[in-house]
Amino acid sequence: MSRRLRSAVNVAAGPTRAVIYVRISQDRTGAHLGVDRQREDCEALAERNDWDVVEVYVDNDVSAYSGKKRPRYQQMLTDLDDGLATVVIAWHTDRLHRNLSELEAYMALSRAKGVVTHTVKTGLLDLASASGQLTAGMLGTIARYESAHKAERVAAARRQKAKAGQWAGGIRPFGWGVETGKFRTKTEKVTDPESGEQSVIETEVPVLDMTKLVPEEGAALEVGSDMILSGGSIRGWVRWLADKGLLSTTGKAIEPPSARDLLLRPRNAGIAIYQGEEIGRGLWEPAVSEPKFRAVVAILTNPDRVTTTGSQPRWLGSLIYRCGRAGCTSTARCTKVGGSKQPSYRCQADHGGGRHADRLDRYIVDLLVERLSQPDAVDLLEPAPDGINAAALQLESEQIRRRLTDLAGMFGSGQITMAQFTEGSDTARAQLEGVTSQLARAAVTDPLVGLVGVPDVRAAWEACDLGRQRTVLRALLDVTLHPPRPGRMPDGGYFDYDAIETRWKR
Repeated sequence: MSRRLRSAVNVAAGPTRAVIYVRISQDRTGAHLGVDRQREDCEALAERNDWDVVEVYVDNDVSAYSGKKRPRYQQMLTDLDDGLATVVIAWHTDRLHRNLSELEAYMALSRAKGVVTHTVKTGLLDLASASGQLTAGMLGTIARYESAHKAERVAAARRQKAKAGQWAGGIRPFGWGVETGKFRTKTEKVTDPESGEQSVIETEVPVLDMTKLVPEEGAALEVGSDMILSGGSIRGWVRWLADKGLLSTTGKAIEPPSARDLLLRPRNAGIAIYQGEEIGRGLWEPAVSEPKFRAVVAILTNPDRVTTTGSQPRWLGSLIYRCGRAGCTSTARCTKVGGSKQPSYRCQADHGGGRHADRLDRYIVDLLVERLSQPDAVDLLEPAPDGINAAALQLESEQIRRRLTDLAGMFGSGQITMAQFTEGSDTARAQLEGVTSQLARAAVTDPLVGLVGVPDVRAAWEACDLGRQRTVLRALLDVTLHPPRPGRMPDGGYFDYDAIETRWKR
């Protein structure tokens, strides 16, 4: 909205209509304090020169150096092209431009429309003259250098923090951030819902120690990792989190995609990251061991891992039990057909007929619990991988990662060629992939662990989530559903147990 500083005055010579442009790159509080100060200085300059300000353009929290569009700046150019004003007032030339191509377009418009630029800090800039263009170009080059140099300093500081294992800021990561008993002042912008007016308020917020694990969140990360390693699912962990009342650090329910990302963070194992690359050990408490973390990553990123984005199986044998009709290779899915109130397992190839889902699952669970309760059930456990020294593998992993870092430094300083760097890094990455695979094997847990040798196998079974139970079923038993006999069975019922073929895998 236009603002008149003074009433229109006829002036014999010189420009009288002016516009003001103000901009700030970062407005962390949303209080507009930076642009307001610029505007006050520009208005004072206009008043001293008896100029009539017909428009003020404000781009708040927008960087000229980044190349992002500045809507109000673009509107100013359009208005100048339409002859709205002949003077542009800015606090400094770097508020107008930090991009040389942008400056050239502005100079061309200034020449064509006879526009002159005045700044609070650098005075008159006549872009229609050769000397003015030279001055503007030099100021633009200096401003661009300052922006680039600042970006380099910020990047170096962030990398240094990351290498030191320090938290770089932002939203508190799930798992870390114990209150220290100290407080800091937080400034934020609030809007009155009735008047729409904005104000700045200050609140005291606790200072967090980002090196310390929040006990319940750290334990949750380990539970989630253990569930994946023992055959559980991301959705099973999400249900576990919901049952425990654990939310994200923004106070929202943790959904499966976010839960998967949580388990894939190198931070869980105390590994520092900078720009997506692992750069060493962090200074915070790890939630899980590195071998366990590597194993979780190997499982969750395995392209052959069976996952579904739609509805999840709610029955033990859904898509696991096989149809026993001659020539059929389909599995059975649990569904309701017609007016039936009882879910039934039916072949996906639509062979007709069905098996009472609840009764069939109870029968299979009874078989599994009985087998796991036998004295020799310990023999069902898969032997641990032979010859895997997790500690030695972890040391080798760290050495290879250091070698990759050293190669990058040597290439950057010109000590080795691109071909040498590529060959060396390809070899190191191939070795690292092998080490990571071995670490994963060392940490993967047999799904039967926790079900064998316990006092009450049935209670342990019922404590497992459905994903874990289905993994145990896949590991131990093949179930084939043959066509049932019609009519009553010898036991007086209608459920044909003899038509259920089972074969132990271990």
